[in-house]
Amino acid sequence: MSVDGGAKRGRGSDNGPEPRGEAAYAQLKEAIQAGELKPGQRIREVEMAERLAMSRTPVREALRRLEADGLLTFAPYRGMVISELDHQAVMELYQMREALEGTAAGLAARHASEAEITVLKDIIAADPGTDGDPRRLATHNRQFHGALYCAAHNRYLLKTLNVLGDAMALLGMTTLSLTGRSGTAREEHQEIVDAIEARDTGRAETAARAHIRAAQRARIRIMFDQDRGDGGGPAKTNGPTEGRAVPGS
Repeated sequence: MSVDGGAKRGRGSDNGPEPRGEAAYAQLKEAIQAGELKPGQRIREVEMAERLAMSRTPVREALRRLEADGLLTFAPYRGMVISELDHQAVMELYQMREALEGTAAGLAARHASEAEITVLKDIIAADPGTDGDPRRLATHNRQFHGALYCAAHNRYLLKTLNVLGDAMALLGMTTLSLTGRSGTAREEHQEIVDAIEARDTGRAETAARAHIRAAQRARIRIMFDQDRGDGGGPAKTNGPTEGRAVPGS
């Protein structure tokens, strides 16, 4: 799923082959993941219908599904808004990611095919580098983690990780925009793949858990700098900070 550009108008038009409610759901979810609809932003049914060039009925259905997913919440006096994660929720999210991604890496060391390991190595080789645009870095990072999840060969784990990936979209700027973080993340990815290639399940799980803990520390730094506001100065970044928060960020 692309995170670049706006939701494609007309893709889910009322007369299209895709069910209208499903199309509306997919497009609005994509807009949240891409950061086009931001945490705390009020969502009005009529405005979303205009955005998607649809009637209000499929949009209403889509909003109900997004609320069930936890991506939308009802705020008193404001109505429906994009969900926001508080500090405790962020900590819980990373705790779950550490456990699940560690499990995924361990399973990948046991079950990944040689072709899947080659794909992981090729993704690392194509890393945009420390001077890459944060959006490119985030997209590349998502590709790596997606390939890792698939290499675990466990459909239930994959489904759960995808749900957590949706929650990551609510975090805001990617931690890969922090100075030095993208280079460190690449080294962490390499350690995970080296362990998988060696078929060392314990080492792979340990490396993946360490990777998520490092991402959590970077996230805490961003949250701290945001809480300080202009008085403390923002964390240094590699460039524009807009973009989807993705696994590993």
